Amino acid sequence: MTRTIKSKIALGIGALFVLLLTISTVSFVFINLLSHRTENLLTANYKTIQYCNQMMHAINAVSLDSNALSAFEKNLQLQESNITEPGEQPATQKLRLYFELIKKNAEDSTVIDSINRQLYDIALLNQHALEKKNQKALTTAGAAKLWISLLTSVLVLISFTLLINFPGYIASPIKLLTEGIKEIAQKNYNKRIYINNNDEFGEMASAFNQMAEKLYEYENSSINQLMFEKQRVETIINQMTDAVIGLDSKNKILFINNTAQQLLNLKADEIKGRYAPDVALRNDLFRFILQKNSRQEPLKIVVDGKENYFSIDNKTVYSEEKTIGEVFILKNITQFKELDISKTNLLATISHELKTPISSIKMSAKLISDERTGSLNQEQEELVNNIKEDTERLLKLTGELLNMTQIETGNIQLKLQKVYPGEIIETSLRSVQTQAQQKEIALKITMADNLPYIMADADKTSWVLINILSNAIKYSNPASPVTVSVDVLDDMAQFSIKDNGPGIDEKYLGRIFERYFKVPGSEQTGSGLGLAISKEFIEAQGGTINFLNNPEKGALVKFSLPLAVD
Repeated sequence: MTRTIKSKIALGIGALFVLLLTISTVSFVFINLLSHRTENLLTANYKTIQYCNQMMHAINAVSLDSNALSAFEKNLQLQESNITEPGEQPATQKLRLYFELIKKNAEDSTVIDSINRQLYDIALLNQHALEKKNQKALTTAGAAKLWISLLTSVLVLISFTLLINFPGYIASPIKLLTEGIKEIAQKNYNKRIYINNNDEFGEMASAFNQMAEKLYEYENSSINQLMFEKQRVETIINQMTDAVIGLDSKNKILFINNTAQQLLNLKADEIKGRYAPDVALRNDLFRFILQKNSRQEPLKIVVDGKENYFSIDNKTVYSEEKTIGEVFILKNITQFKELDISKTNLLATISHELKTPISSIKMSAKLISDERTGSLNQEQEELVNNIKEDTERLLKLTGELLNMTQIETGNIQLKLQKVYPGEIIETSLRSVQTQAQQKEIALKITMADNLPYIMADADKTSWVLINILSNAIKYSNPASPVTVSVDVLDDMAQFSIKDNGPGIDEKYLGRIFERYFKVPGSEQTGSGLGLAISKEFIEAQGGTINFLNNPEKGALVKFSLPLAVD
């Protein structure tokens, strides 16, 4: 019958366990027996002797101590409740009779002598009992020593046998396997191990031999192809214009291509195999790359005196749902960034240049509609009104483009000061009053009289509120209300604008603040920049803005700005 290593170990340990359990059981039985007998030895008999001594002392001091009888009575009662030996009961009863006599005549020496003799008999009776119990305890202790010694000897003999034989049984195959593994590590795939045991060691030796054979076949069949593929991949990575850095699952550097070496001022031979965070300690750019922060703005690096822009992307590499490494890629987007800057400058120039003639057209249309320059017929008035509307729309568009170029260049000019929220609301409502009247929309304000001041740029905050109110009026149904409210939440003032329009499809809510985004199917015209600019203005002032669909009906826009500190 083939026995496994597990069964052999279990058998040996099981035998030791049985012996250990036997010794523990025998020890427990004898110790418990000794404890019981010792307890009896030291309790009932010892207390009786103690009570007798105290009563003898008390009876002999009756003539001298008035409290002697009370002390005798107390110890007699204790003795009466502590009777354990044969013959002790009648002796104690006689003692009680003599004591009743002495209570009547404390000077009767004959009764006192009888009491002393009776106390002596009771004490002697318990003394003999102590000696017997002591002898039984000694006998029990001797038996315990004998049995525990025998069992201990057997346990030591078995343990010694296992100690001599078992380590060799385990160590010898392990030594052979260790030597074999070392040979394999040295690429000696001809190494074989022969273990004739019909257990796990035999199976392990067989598996080792199969592995060595497969490695020998692999070494002689595909190693050259793999090396060729590895060199080809490394060549491709090194020829890439993007900087590429690869890490393994333990954050050690696997490879770094030539572009990355130039950008980071690192040498591949010096950092390959090193722990990436250790390398980053002395390289600020590498440390910045490893931080994996979400970066909306490109990374600017000066190379050969010229500004270059890179976007950083990192990809986690998986194999069979297990992370095996990570790749960082710095894509050179300098050309696109330059085009974006040129676009921003072009928009700023065009918007600035258009603003003056458009303003002139608006002023001319206003002068034409003035009765002092002459009366107009109905068709002419309609044409002039169309010109006014178009110029207003063009002025708004150029204003939005100028604001957007200001945002894109990072040159938002803020004039932060203490402002009362009511002033911003009043200014904004005056600007959209005409638009609201045309659709018979009622503008409602809800705010407390004692609102605290906020720290904000009044002009830009008013621009944001006007833009949101214009959208609310534009998308609301005629003769429906638009509500503006202000509440204080912690250290922020929250502005809420609610309309009764159709709202926005939930799938577009996440894109509502994107630049140039328009809800598909919307019939309203616009640049798609208003809410994007509003978001930038509010966040630049330390606030937040959110667009929500009102559960009842319409849309709800909320933006918060910090309260002014007194």
